[in-house]
Amino acid sequence: MNEALFAAHILLVLGFVFAALRLGKSALVALVALQAVLANLFVVKQMPLFGFVVTCSDVFAIGSILALNLLQEVYGKEAAQRAIKTSFLALLFFALMSQVHLFYTPSETDAAHEAFQTIFSSTPRIVVASIAVFFLVQKIDVRLFGWLKEKFEGRKFPFRVGISLLISQLLDTVLFSFAGLYGLVESIFDIILVSFLVKCLIIACSSALVTFSKRFIKDEISV
Repeated sequence: MNEALFAAHILLVLGFVFAALRLGKSALVALVALQAVLANLFVVKQMPLFGFVVTCSDVFAIGSILALNLLQEVYGKEAAQRAIKTSFLALLFFALMSQVHLFYTPSETDAAHEAFQTIFSSTPRIVVASIAVFFLVQKIDVRLFGWLKEKFEGRKFPFRVGISLLISQLLDTVLFSFAGLYGLVESIFDIILVSFLVKCLIIACSSALVTFSKRFIKDEISV
C-alpha cells in the first residue's frame, strides 16, 4: 500500500510543480518555500517502503529543488536566489512559531496539545539542521545548475536537472543525516543509503516528466 501511495505522491507533487510553473514566478517561489516547510514537518514520520524504513519528506525535498531549477531556467538566477531567501525565511518562521505554540498552556479539555508536543518538542535540532542544510544545498544547487547550463548548453533540460538533483540531494542527505539524525538512529549509514536511493527514484521520475514542462509555459522556454 505504501509503495502505491508513494508513487501517487510523486505524481501529485510534480503536478503541483507544473501547475505553479503555469501560474508564473510568484507561484513557483511560493511552492519552493511551502515544500521546504512540509519537508521539515514530515521528516519526523517514518514509514516502511520496499522493506526499508524511510521518512515521508523526501518527495517534498525533491519537489522543492525541481521547482527551484525550473524557476532558474525560466526566470533566471536572480529569481532563484530570491526563492532561496523566501524559503529560508519561511523555515525560520515555522521553526520559531512551532516552539512558541508549545509554550501556551492548554485547557483541561484540550486533546491536541500532546500530539503537537510529540511532533514539535523533539525537533529543535532537526529544525536547525534542516534550515542550515537546506540553505547551503539550495545555494550550491543554484550555482551548480547555472554552471551546468553554461557547460552543457546543447544538452537537453532534463539532463541538466537530473545531474543537478543527484549531486545536490546527495549533499543534502549526507549533511542532514549527520547534523540532524546522528545519535538518534541505529545506523546513520543505512539512513543515508536508503534515503538517497529513494531520492534517486524520485529524480528519475521527475527528470522523465520535466520534458512536459514546455506544455505548461508554451513557447517561453526551449526544453
